[in-house]
Amino acid sequence: MTRIERVVVPLRVLLVLGFAGLVVAQTFSLPGQFRYMAEQNPDLGPVPWLLLAFAVLEVLCIQVVIVCTWRLLTLVRADRIFSDESFGWVDGIVWALVVGWVLLAGVSAFIVGVIYFTPELRDPGTPMLLFGLVLIGGVVVLTVVVLRALLRQAAVLRADMEDVI
Repeated sequence: MTRIERVVVPLRVLLVLGFAGLVVAQTFSLPGQFRYMAEQNPDLGPVPWLLLAFAVLEVLCIQVVIVCTWRLLTLVRADRIFSDESFGWVDGIVWALVVGWVLLAGVSAFIVGVIYFTPELRDPGTPMLLFGLVLIGGVVVLTVVVLRALLRQAAVLRADMEDVI
């Protein structure tokens, strides 16, 4: 077993387990939780169902990242990670993260607005938590964009080295 196989195989096992857990969450846990919320708080109107849509879309973004990561691992094993094919999968990860981040920022802004304009809900903890999550999400998105640029540079350098050799 090569050095890379020692990392790729366990990572693939974890990706499969994570993907399966997300499918279970999407189909059973999240709908059940938000249905229960709607039943217990009928005065919320459509809010639980909007939050369900948000949660399912966020999970879908994570699933896209998992699938793209799986494909990149296939390219790593085949020693083709520096090919043009890999950039499509990395772009898939970037766009999934951007969509997830924009959704999170939008829902967070809405929730903070509701809290701000509802005097009995003015607990500073929730807005601070949401701001922190949006900040961390932005850092993750920008880090992946930088890693994509590094992959591009490495691909160019590898192509140059292959031309020399």
